[in-house]
Amino acid sequence: MRSTVSRHRLTAAHKLSAAGLTAAGLTALALAAIPGQATAAQSIDVKPVAWTTHDAGTSDQEQQERLTQVTGQAAGQAKTEAAAQHRAATDAAAKTAAQAKAKAEQDRAAKETASRSQDRKPVEQTAPAQEAPAPAPAAAPAKAYGDNLDGWINQALDIMHTKGIPGTYDGLKRNIMRESTGNPQAINNWDSNAVAGIPSKGLLQIIDPTFKAFHVEGTSWDIYDPVANIVASCNYAAKTYGSMDNVNSAY
Repeated sequence: MRSTVSRHRLTAAHKLSAAGLTAAGLTALALAAIPGQATAAQSIDVKPVAWTTHDAGTSDQEQQERLTQVTGQAAGQAKTEAAAQHRAATDAAAKTAAQAKAKAEQDRAAKETASRSQDRKPVEQTAPAQEAPAPAPAAAPAKAYGDNLDGWINQALDIMHTKGIPGTYDGLKRNIMRESTGNPQAINNWDSNAVAGIPSKGLLQIIDPTFKAFHVEGTSWDIYDPVANIVASCNYAAKTYGSMDNVNSAY
């Protein structure tokens, strides 16, 4: 008995619908191979192709070639998209790792800097030792002069030398002995000066006006002071005779 079930050959439309399902399946598998892409694979919308018993009017060979072409194109596109998404994920992961490494290096450098700052002790500045000032030279002891004719002449000569007044010990002593015999209080009350009211006084018998005119600074203003009398008299003789050494009589 012959079966009543009709046997129909797959038409081009049937084959194309099958190819579409195959391509969709390949795409889903490719996306699922990439971590995080399963959701994308599940969201692919495959439109069903209606089954029909009508022949598309093409030969079996043409239908097979078209089916192969569509399937290959779908698989290639799925592979390309999967590779692109894989590269993007790899690049993102590498970037994240590089950022994490850079931050770790920065943190490590900051910790090392802080540690060095804590360990480094400030250098104490030591003021250079100052040398003690050199002691002032001791003042030369004052020269001692005897309170006698020899001491008066020597003291007068030292003052005269500092003031540029010429004279020698012998020249001074010779004139002193002639004028007053070495008496600092000697006074002449009988010569013309005495008659005029200005008697000669002291070791070298000088009158008051001359003593005041040729007085040397630093000596006493007392005409009877032996040193002041000698210095003023020698100052006058230097201006008048060139030096007391040149005087051999009353002057």
